[in-house]
Amino acid sequence: MAIAVTPNLLRDLATFRAGNRCALSLYLDLDPSVTPTTPDVEAKFRARLNEAAKHAEEHAGERDCRTAVREDIERIEAWWDNDFDRDGVRGLALFASGADGYFLALPLSTSVADATCIGEELLLSPLIGRFSEVDTLVAVVSREQGRIYRLRNDRLEEIVDESEEQPGQHDQGGWSQARYQRHIDHLVQQHLKSVGAALQRKARVSRQLQLVVVCPEEMRSNFTSALTQEARDSVVGWASAEAHATASELLEIVRPLLDEAEARRQQDALARFAEGIGRGERAVAGWQATLDAAADTRVDMLLLTEGATQTLYQCPECRRGYVEDGTCPIDDLALVASEDGDDIAVRHVLANGGSVTRVGAGALGDAPIGALLRF
Repeated sequence: MAIAVTPNLLRDLATFRAGNRCALSLYLDLDPSVTPTTPDVEAKFRARLNEAAKHAEEHAGERDCRTAVREDIERIEAWWDNDFDRDGVRGLALFASGADGYFLALPLSTSVADATCIGEELLLSPLIGRFSEVDTLVAVVSREQGRIYRLRNDRLEEIVDESEEQPGQHDQGGWSQARYQRHIDHLVQQHLKSVGAALQRKARVSRQLQLVVVCPEEMRSNFTSALTQEARDSVVGWASAEAHATASELLEIVRPLLDEAEARRQQDALARFAEGIGRGERAVAGWQATLDAAADTRVDMLLLTEGATQTLYQCPECRRGYVEDGTCPIDDLALVASEDGDDIAVRHVLANGGSVTRVGAGALGDAPIGALLRF
């Protein structure tokens, strides 16, 4: 079963440190337009492993990584040959550090840029923008249906079934029509409350929740009244579907609503960023100001322009990042160059519970990177 990329998982990845400084991060773009055939996929996979071996040779001068990386490559090859299922996979992230007993394979439903990295920390920036950090639930509600799905890795997985068969017209027996109708209405309302209560239980454990309700239009008012205010505030859209729609069919129906909600969140973040920069509070722009805020745990949301990265420098002790080479003013140690400079900020932010959002070119003005701050 595919592992869901969640904020908790990203936090764990961001705080990982390899004892021998030789953790392997490997990304593969498996989009069918890039690798349409099985031989294409195999050729790309082998090329990535060869690149990893070359990276290990480059590290041999500072620490002998060759044996460690060779063992990690063998572990990856074994997983590829025995456990990898390409069905629905358009990208792949692999993390291995045999010396620490660590191995994680993340098949992704979206494409990802090819990348290879060996170091003390894991390379995470290619993951950013490939998934939503918002917990997405889809509730399918009718007189009898009460199913709740969670969006994981671009697939809907059923997590709750509160469906209940309701009595039909033939069951009324000797009841008067009006009395029997009131009885049915009461049962339906109790059913809606059960579904609403199940949603509320899920909402309590979600850091940030968005909800799409698939429901007949004539029932929307009644279902809304069965929701708590917290759940109502989480609703980002309503839709209709056939009674027996599959999970994949439901996803296609609700996807435009989810895309619209994501666009609204990004526009809201950019508006708050512009206002904060204008007032000189709760926002920063530019590499050094953002790196400082990230290291000081002040960043609530990191904003990264697509493709924004450059060579930066990092203290091997406190992990702070700097635009210019030299020594760390805190630990008085020589800084180490990092070609994936954006990853320094990304790891700090994720490790401290913040989020990271990719934005389009020019969205932050002239700055390639910025942040909304907690304080």
